[in-house]
Amino acid sequence: MDIIIRQVMPEDLDAVARVEAVCFPEAEAASRASFERRIETFPESFFVAEKGGEIVGCINGCVTDERVICDEMFEDSGYHKPDGTYQSIFGLGVVPQLRRQGLAKRLMEHLIADARSKGRKGLILTCKDRLIPYYEKFGYRNLGVSGSVHGGAVWYDMILEFDSSPLGKKESEG
Repeated sequence: MDIIIRQVMPEDLDAVARVEAVCFPEAEAASRASFERRIETFPESFFVAEKGGEIVGCINGCVTDERVICDEMFEDSGYHKPDGTYQSIFGLGVVPQLRRQGLAKRLMEHLIADARSKGRKGLILTCKDRLIPYYEKFGYRNLGVSGSVHGGAVWYDMILEFDSSPLGKKESEG
């Protein structure tokens, strides 16, 4: 699969909004206006997957000092701290026709590597219970039911913390 993963650009706005609309229920999907703010505020932590010039997936989230995501983060760009300790993930989506081909994994691994290279302590996200085992494969730990009520769903807080010891880094990278 000839996929390019790259940083989002302002001209990607409509395409990422379309991907979001097909990947998430309406109550949970970010709006076009929300994506516009995200692209303006934290393009350095917003990546797209492109196939044949078409955006087919994306991953994004602000950088924060918080260890869990609160609902206000989704709309209030003031939560973004460029020098924050944790990379959050607001959304990871791949168009239905390209799912189960490793593209979401590639996007996640890209953001994890990016966060590590920028000296973050780790990453945080919320997910539904059925996705807990998927995220655990990347090293995330389940912190339990989240305070988030985004979209009226039950969410679980997940955290991936990088081991700061040199030995731990070698083991986790190997």
